[in-house]
Amino acid sequence: MKAISLFSGGLDSTLAIKLIVNQGIEVIACNINTGFGATRDRRVHMQNMCDQVGAELRIIDIQSEYLQQVLFDPKHGYGKHFNPCIDCHAKMFEVAKRIMEAEGASFLISGEVLGQRPMSQNADALATVLNMSNCEGLLLRPLSAQKLAPTLAEEQGWIDRDRLEGIVGRSRDRQMELAALFGLQDFESPGGGCLLTDENFTKKMHDFIAYDTLEVRDIPVLKFGRHLRLDDGAKLVVGRNQEENAFLEKITNGKFLHLKTVGIPGPHALLSSSASDADKARATQIILTYCKTDPQEHYCVNFDGVDQKAAPLPSREDASKYSIL
Repeated sequence: MKAISLFSGGLDSTLAIKLIVNQGIEVIACNINTGFGATRDRRVHMQNMCDQVGAELRIIDIQSEYLQQVLFDPKHGYGKHFNPCIDCHAKMFEVAKRIMEAEGASFLISGEVLGQRPMSQNADALATVLNMSNCEGLLLRPLSAQKLAPTLAEEQGWIDRDRLEGIVGRSRDRQMELAALFGLQDFESPGGGCLLTDENFTKKMHDFIAYDTLEVRDIPVLKFGRHLRLDDGAKLVVGRNQEENAFLEKITNGKFLHLKTVGIPGPHALLSSSASDADKARATQIILTYCKTDPQEHYCVNFDGVDQKAAPLPSREDASKYSIL
């Protein structure tokens, strides 16, 4: 007997898997990558959690499908920011069902808890997701199963319902008890996780789509750096620390030029490749403003092999007026 689990890497989804593995069911833990899950690579952490509960980890990339079918036209709208939670969950279950059928698995599981999140985990939302994804009866939610209608796995006797949980609400007390009972270590504290629920990231999204069509290759550009919009419409992204500089430097995207100071320490930056000469000049000034420079001196910034000289702006306050945040 085999089951497919939706797996975020968080404590709830890890516990849900453990409850099923403990009943002798093989579980494939599928992390569905929409592109907006995190700013850092969590593969090592997710593999660690899967190793602890005895599940196989798979990461499924649906970024293109997500942009085309979910993000910009959700049937059930958005949450507080750019988060189409109900449509997003339905898409994930739809993908998981495809994997279930391909793997010859018998049912699906998720770590959702009834009432934990007001928009996406109330009773109506949980039912809506099942209808949208055509997973009625197939999806078992082990952490709240005793408070929900029995699923196929329980009705067929594949799973003992009495060994599942009946957690409801936002308290994490029972989850912490289970984590201690199962001896789980290094699990993450609960959090939103999805960048689309973040107010600042949402502002970056709205700014980007006001000037351009968002593609999969553009998603990494939105994740790091100080984002600015220049006078003639060019997008400028300036790294704020060494980690962000390293990330931006690795981005390969024909829509952007790579900018780097010459002869002095400075941030790595990206600038729209279609930038006007005026915006290139302003970008040079802004980058130099975020360095230890003298406004009375001229310095050099390299634009993908082409050097440009300028003096920094008088102050960072002059640069910040271009910030979209």
